[in-house]
Amino acid sequence: MKVGDIVARKSYNKDIVFKITDIIVDENGKKIAILKGVAFRIIADAELSDLEILKPPNIREILMDKNVESILYRSLKKAKDRDRRNMRGLPKSAQQPANVYGVPGKVLQIDGDKEYLKICLDVYSQLGIPAVGVAIQETNQYKEVKNLLEKHKPDILVITGHDALHVKNGDLKNINNYRNSYNFLKAVKEARKWQPDLDTLVIFAGACQSNYEALMKAGANYASSPGRIMIHALDPVFIVEKIACSRIDVVVPIEEILDQTITGVKGIGGFETRGKFRWAMPRSLL
Repeated sequence: MKVGDIVARKSYNKDIVFKITDIIVDENGKKIAILKGVAFRIIADAELSDLEILKPPNIREILMDKNVESILYRSLKKAKDRDRRNMRGLPKSAQQPANVYGVPGKVLQIDGDKEYLKICLDVYSQLGIPAVGVAIQETNQYKEVKNLLEKHKPDILVITGHDALHVKNGDLKNINNYRNSYNFLKAVKEARKWQPDLDTLVIFAGACQSNYEALMKAGANYASSPGRIMIHALDPVFIVEKIACSRIDVVVPIEEILDQTITGVKGIGGFETRGKFRWAMPRSLL
């Protein structure tokens, strides 16, 4: 086996598809593979003897299963109705497509996985949401986040990648028992130094099994994972879509946010937050 191979763990009944990102030798001389989830934002390790090589998959096809396609279809359908829905409350004189145009909130996504990031950016584009993305290893995200915020000035910040709970240590409250939760926490704190207001800068933070309570306390509007479960690679996108495309005078109900995710209330939680969609007029005549 080698780095880049697509594998599954036999001891877990091959329940998750992984990619080998590194192979190390432990203190007992055993070869250990470092694994990254293909559809889920989880990182794990396993002895090489526990792994079975799988046929290389199309990552996009794995991510876009029937459940995800259904959620994306609903989101795209809502996007078509977005202007009409968001026009409610505008003066009648402004409710003419020739007079006004809508501007969803701008997204900056900092992701520890460049493959996931590319797919997320493609989905943002499908949904009509302006977004920029930067792939940065989780351990370095806190070092770069303030400069990126200053450069791009987003309305919504996504800090994600891969994470996992060290089950053998047991303590769910101890931030050190997670692979990357502390790195996400530091990035959130740096972002809040740049903009402390939760409605001015909306933050989603976390990945699979992340320390939800710590990330929320650090200043995230939404975070994973209340139930310490795996979240889907596209869960952050569906959270963002609801905020980016709801009007700024609307406090988006939490249950509507969570209903739009793939993993639901055990995977994502958060605060009441205002939308980021704005109307502008008139359209340029040039």
